[in-house]
Order: sequence, then structure tokens, then C-alpha cells
Amino acid sequence: MRADRLAHSLHAYFLRPGDPQAPIVYRVERERDGTSFATRHVTAIQHGKPIFSLTASFQIAETGFDHATPMPRVTAPALLKNDAELFAATAASTPEPWRTQWATRERPIEFRPVTPFDPFKPKKVKPIAHHWLRAAAPVTADPVLARALLAYASDMTLLDSCLLPHGIAWSDPALQAASIDHAMWFHTTPDLNNWLLYAQDSPRASGSRGLNRGTVFAADGTLVASVAQEGLIRYRG
Repeated sequence: MRADRLAHSLHAYFLRPGDPQAPIVYRVERERDGTSFATRHVTAIQHGKPIFSLTASFQIAETGFDHATPMPRVTAPALLKNDAELFAATAASTPEPWRTQWATRERPIEFRPVTPFDPFKPKKVKPIAHHWLRAAAPVTADPVLARALLAYASDMTLLDSCLLPHGIAWSDPALQAASIDHAMWFHTTPDLNNWLLYAQDSPRASGSRGLNRGTVFAADGTLVASVAQEGLIRYRG
């Protein structure tokens, strides 16, 4: 891919469960190279079968019309606790194996929820959530890496949105939850060294599936990216 073209959108499907102990082969197909846009199709293969499929579009830098949704007014990240601090405060009452896993888990992305959610004693609330996020360690200002890191982080916490009005958390053993597909649009290059606000909502759940939407804002209110995801939320309680 030419250096003057950055990813502006991606559309992905999660086809099969991945095996964290096995290597992944990525097959990249060149779909189109136009004057302004280029498209690639990526298939992730494990054990000889596709587990993930993605189509990504890249564009040269252009100017044009510009408008954006305003950022919600929420509590500043400096006044909030991050996930690790929230866990430390409730570690004694956290059941195993979560207690051990959370205590030893590396966190490449630091999250600070505006309204913390108890995964073991969930309450029914509106399907709206806000999280501040940033890289847990300094990262370079490479715009390609910045988009990749935000795409990685955008899958975290989003599926929880469609569970909020049902008082069900991902820790419930009766719940089978997984991402089905994931779409993302980059409006500008994010800065993962500084706080980003991830505003989320879920307009609908039906057929054991939940639709989740997200908008990512820089701390100055700039709309950085938009996200949409449908997830499996099959409950056998």
C-alpha cells in the first residue's frame, strides 16, 4: 500500500473462533488501486480454515465539506479510576478464575469508564456507555499504527452496550457472546497517547443479536472515528 493512502474504513466478519496457541496466516488480495482510493481484502486462516474476513478501503488526503456530531459532556478522565484500579478495589469479592486472570493480565489499552459496571452484580440501565481510553504506554506518531491500535481498542467494551438494559453481563455462564461483524470509519488520525472518549449505545437487540454503535472523540471534541458492531448474545438462562 502506498504511504500516501491511509485506511478510512474497514468492514470485518468473525467467521470462526480463533486459537490463541496456533499461528495465523493472513492472505491479502488487491481488489482495486484507483486514483484516490484503494481496496484490499484480508482473510485470516488458522488450521486451514478462514476465521476472519476483512475488506479495508484506503484514501489519499483530501479536503472538502466538514461537519461533526458534538462530543457528549461527561466526567473528565482525571477524575475517574481505570480498570486496574476498579479491580483492585473489588478484588476480594471477585470470584475465580476472574480474580487471578485480571490480576495478571497485561492491559495494552487503559480504560476509564465514566459509569463503572459491575460484571457480577449487573443492574438494568439504559443501553448507553462512555469510556475514556488511551494507550497504556507511549506509542509513536505513525498514523498507520494509530489506526490499527484504535481498531483493536474499538472492539473492547462495545458489545456490553446491548446487554446493559437486560441486567446481564459477559461473566454470566448462561450467556454466549461473541462479535459477529465489525465496521469502522476513520475521520482523522487518532492520538492514542492522549485520552479519547468512546461514546457507545445500542439501538436494538433481537434474534439473539445486539447492534452496538460507537463514536470516538479526541479530548478537544474532534470526532475521530465511528464504529458499528453486531454481536451474538445468546442466553440460555
